[in-house]
Amino acid sequence: MIGLLVMAYGGPNNIDEVEPYLLDVRGYRPTAPEIIHEVRERYREIGGRSPILEQTQAQAAALESALNMSGKDFKAFVGMRHWNPYIKDTLEEMRNQGIERAVGLVMAPHYSRMSIGAYYKKIEEINSPIEFARIEDWHLQPGYLNALANRVRAALERFPADVRSQVPVIFSAHSLPERILEWNDPYPTQLRATVDAVMQRLGNQPYDFAFQSAAISNEPWLGPDVSEAIKRFAAQGQKNLISCPIGFVCEHVEVLYDIDIVFQKLAKSLDVHLERIEMVHTAPEMVVGLAQLIREKAKESGWS
Repeated sequence: MIGLLVMAYGGPNNIDEVEPYLLDVRGYRPTAPEIIHEVRERYREIGGRSPILEQTQAQAAALESALNMSGKDFKAFVGMRHWNPYIKDTLEEMRNQGIERAVGLVMAPHYSRMSIGAYYKKIEEINSPIEFARIEDWHLQPGYLNALANRVRAALERFPADVRSQVPVIFSAHSLPERILEWNDPYPTQLRATVDAVMQRLGNQPYDFAFQSAAISNEPWLGPDVSEAIKRFAAQGQKNLISCPIGFVCEHVEVLYDIDIVFQKLAKSLDVHLERIEMVHTAPEMVVGLAQLIREKAKESGWS
């Protein structure tokens, strides 16, 4: 039996968990009360919790099912980087179930040392006896790209037929500190590659790319921000826009708050109709593509 460790960021399950979750994210550095209050209010506005755990569990279950269509070769587990179930606890559970070899998959398509790299660093620090094969990026996986293109097409259907071809798509991903550029980090290049590949599928639709969800920090983060793109399109007379977050595969605070509340409020203030794509979640084409990638990684490791 080969293990599959499906990893995601994690999020609080209720308002009381927001402060300890935020402390974990910040490496237990002192956190100003006003920041804790601000983050707690963001979660309150999206229903008091993050849905990321159950959505990641659904993705893991879909992957396990796709992998085992012709047998029972894989068993999927979920581990979170910053909240329960923590990666270290999941690794212990995997070991207790007799898993000796596993493929690692982070549910984020684009590699950065500060993002995907940090998940595998945690695995190394735990020093688990489980042998790991790492999937470090999947930003050009055809099933993922097709799922995104299909979601954009579905969002376009919400606009009148006579304007659809003119509705700009704003692709976005989580911003990171600008210092990643000093490392020749592949993150920005991979994001652009995803955008280009999706646009090859969509054709001549107008589009732009921007970053979102920069942390409350004193250091500069990658831009421009999505809010700037919305304002620029509005200034050009655009009345309709689509938000397509490509760096996320399910809903969490960066989608439910930053896009659905903050950017929606901005768009309405500018008399702009903003539609967000449905997140790819467990899109069959993406799940099948990722399952193929997982099998290939196991085969490369000599496990099957």
